[in-house]
Amino acid sequence: MDLSQEAVLESFNPHPEIREAVGRVCARFPMSYWLECEEKEQLATEFFEAMRADGWLGIFMPAEYGGVGLGITAASVMLQTIGEHGGGWTASGAVQPYVFAPHALVKHGNAEQKERILRPLIKGDTRMCLAVTEPDTGLDTTHLKTRAVLQGDHYIMNGEKVWITAANFADYMMIIARTTPISDTAKPVDGLSLFCTRIDRKYVETINIKKHGFQSIPSCQVFIRDLPIPKEDLIGEEGKGFRYLIDSINPERIHVAATAIGMGRYAIQRASQYANERVVFGRKIGQNQSIQHPLAECWMELEAANLMTFKAAALYDAGLPCAAEANTAKFLAARAAHKACMQAVVTHGGFGYAKDFHLERQLREIMIPLLAPVGQNLTLSYVAERVLNLPRSY
Repeated sequence: MDLSQEAVLESFNPHPEIREAVGRVCARFPMSYWLECEEKEQLATEFFEAMRADGWLGIFMPAEYGGVGLGITAASVMLQTIGEHGGGWTASGAVQPYVFAPHALVKHGNAEQKERILRPLIKGDTRMCLAVTEPDTGLDTTHLKTRAVLQGDHYIMNGEKVWITAANFADYMMIIARTTPISDTAKPVDGLSLFCTRIDRKYVETINIKKHGFQSIPSCQVFIRDLPIPKEDLIGEEGKGFRYLIDSINPERIHVAATAIGMGRYAIQRASQYANERVVFGRKIGQNQSIQHPLAECWMELEAANLMTFKAAALYDAGLPCAAEANTAKFLAARAAHKACMQAVVTHGGFGYAKDFHLERQLREIMIPLLAPVGQNLTLSYVAERVLNLPRSY
């Protein structure tokens, strides 16, 4: 089979038309804009509105509800392109909740729920947060403490969640809670139910967590006290929520990986440009192998992580198992991108530490995928146990 060079390249870097179009939007926002968003601790509203105006919020959502109807691959390209233009998590965080949080609703919600919740979400009129992690259980989701008890035509929910991005101003939350005590279930994954419901502030309190970076959107501790949730807000069948949640978890890992790779590419591009311009001791610092080799190694690692990321995305879009690939992509991308951002700061020397050079923010924000949505060690454990069939370690 004779393939053109363009076709071969597109198979490894899909949707060049999305890269070009999203890149044009990103190019309208200078680096000073992202710095201002962080310093004022405010959402990148102008960027959000620009993406909304061009219809990017619904990139993967069903066309019958106003979305574009493309897959995880296309959404990953969009987020990666945002990262490549220097906005970092400050930029991608403005649109990410529209990309991964509603996945379980798209796949398992009924027609009424999709019409009621997805259509205004796709328009950008509402915002959703994903509420899974809890203070005492972390990623041990099967032992979460939040409970939802059916009383008549409503569930009454009580519990706490933590590190819930934008919970202080989101309209909806995709939240998992236990509806059957774990002692009454055959398996720990049973008895967990998934809800997509409006956040009624009379019953939900949020407290912003002070953070090292990503100041433009709060991460919150959430306290839920006797929140009434209509039965109509239950996604799918009661007790099967953990299985439904996987359809948000795997795409989230893929999207985080794609964003991280974009940020790493931006950092390496900036560092390479600086190394070609900076002259010390009568020569460009880019002539020194101590500068060249680390940057070359970062490029290699980012590109390897990119291949795994889009392999995972392609598997998901094809309806095939992709958990191992999604976890691996997130692990490789987080590590490679963090290394790239660190190297970019080091290449700039003291200027890398200056806010006006915008790399120290990249370095602070790229720590996020090392920690979330799952820690690096747990991704290693997942691959060890699920791929290599080693005994469970925890």
